[in-house]
Amino acid sequence: MKSTDGGNHSQLKHQASICFIPFRSFVCAAALSGLGFMIASAGGATVTDDYYPPPESQGGWRKLATPDGIRRLAGMNPVKLDELRAWLLKSDDRNFAAVVIRHGYIVLEVERGNSAKTDARRVASVSKAVCATVLAIASKLSRQGRTPRKMTFDDRAFDFIPWAQPVGDPRKARITVKQLLNHTSGICPEATGALNDGSWEYILGHSGDARTAKLAFDPGTGCGYSTHAFAHAALVCETVTGMPYDQFAIEALFRPLGIERWWFQHYEGGEKIGRHPSHGLGMPARDLARIAYCMIRGGRWGEQQVIPRWFVEETAAATHSVTTPEMRWKLNPQVFSHGWELPARHKGESGRSGEGIPPDARSKPGSGGQLIAFVPSLDLVITRQTGSSGEWEFEEYLRRACMAVLPDKSGL
Repeated sequence: MKSTDGGNHSQLKHQASICFIPFRSFVCAAALSGLGFMIASAGGATVTDDYYPPPESQGGWRKLATPDGIRRLAGMNPVKLDELRAWLLKSDDRNFAAVVIRHGYIVLEVERGNSAKTDARRVASVSKAVCATVLAIASKLSRQGRTPRKMTFDDRAFDFIPWAQPVGDPRKARITVKQLLNHTSGICPEATGALNDGSWEYILGHSGDARTAKLAFDPGTGCGYSTHAFAHAALVCETVTGMPYDQFAIEALFRPLGIERWWFQHYEGGEKIGRHPSHGLGMPARDLARIAYCMIRGGRWGEQQVIPRWFVEETAAATHSVTTPEMRWKLNPQVFSHGWELPARHKGESGRSGEGIPPDARSKPGSGGQLIAFVPSLDLVITRQTGSSGEWEFEEYLRRACMAVLPDKSGL
């Protein structure tokens, strides 16, 4: 299991150009004119600023440092933000970097041992939201005829995973791409106790481990949080685009958003399967925020529709009809959408409550107190990155950030 470093940009770009036509060449650019350009953000709120941060090497996010600026330009309560800072520092003893962004301004940045700009540490399950977002872009481009294979989220996933053949469970052939992303595939739920990482033979069910060879339930009939399913999704992306998952993610999502630092996890395979990137990655807190910021603007970044708007809209609801509790943590299954989660729907299971969180919020927590979240109705983005493992009060961070938003007097 190895990783690639985001510093090797020129080589990756050269490799990608062999088999991928950058979407910059065929997305119709909309003309944006004047300050205060108004766009409808995901969820119906209106954003009155066309600001998009330059890459960190070119100045990065704009940042407010005075209480007056925080109140006037970002509409946040400086006292509440000070309380949030204190809470973040007391919430655990991990090194971390956290940012809170409203209306495109960093209003709070807290670092302990980690740099929000440069530390591309492992983000754990936050990478699942990134993977689903990348796969949505692949689907969009495929339907425009710009990739070797066409794919929709309703297609059968194993049609795009030739390395998995022959499958050890015939039910796998019925799994859709969507089910890989919303934890209803039945593929090796974490509740089975199986390791999340290993060789591709192990992940794809060819190692003799019944937990990866056989499904835990019929596809679409249960909910079992599955890291293995997202490793499968990375292979789907590779077949659809004709590019390894990491290279496609870099070209189709990271570069357009000005993300500059990352690394990807790779799994080794034998002669038949070989070495391929999985969905796992590392990224700094500020760069993670760019993905959430793009989502909150309906998938747009400047003049480009980077993330499909249909994907942003569909993440606002559960993407399945399962009602039985998730297998490991007994969570409300309606929390799970396309890779992203709906934190307001937590009902106290495993100590996680959605109380005080707007219903349009989307988030993705990761082991070790890591989080990416956005709230369209508040034009609010938050991230936290630790590179660690373990539990944390994910929803409390988001709840406190929401509570720091001042009442909107504009009527927008």
